[in-house]
Amino acid sequence: MPMELAYWDIRGLAQPIRLLREYTGTEYGQAFSCGEAPDYDKSCWFGIKDKLGMDFPNLPYLVDGDRKVVQSNAIMRYIARNTTCGETEDEQVRVDIIENQAMDFRNGFVMLCYMNYITFVDFIIYELLDQHRMFDSKCLDAFDNLKKFLDRFEVITKFIKNPVNNKMAKWGNK
Repeated sequence: MPMELAYWDIRGLAQPIRLLREYTGTEYGQAFSCGEAPDYDKSCWFGIKDKLGMDFPNLPYLVDGDRKVVQSNAIMRYIARNTTCGETEDEQVRVDIIENQAMDFRNGFVMLCYMNYITFVDFIIYELLDQHRMFDSKCLDAFDNLKKFLDRFEVITKFIKNPVNNKMAKWGNK
């Protein structure tokens, strides 16, 4: 019997799981569709989640026979346990570190996509993008949304232009 992977019909947290399952040749299926604006109805999921017999019902989830696994990284680790978790203890530790670093990076990016108000992270992203643009003035040419993001920050009247790096740096010190 094939495993059942359930998630929204978007890439989101399940896409790495789908990619790993393709790589390992594991069958999977099921996606939920979010309703249209303005309500974005999610009753297809919320109507069944408490009936699945899971300790912590959540999306994505994986059902493999009697075993039910939730949380995207737990699902990844469950599928990868015998194939792609690293061969030595040192490799496995490195894989764990990279897994968590990747999730930190992903979660920071996701915040940019769903919030309609400014957060402190926007200032950090602005600074990173501005430095990249200073280093290569054309690096954002293909990304109008990022250029507009920068433009919105640069209209702040108290915007301060300082050197990027200290005087001993080889770049960005003026």
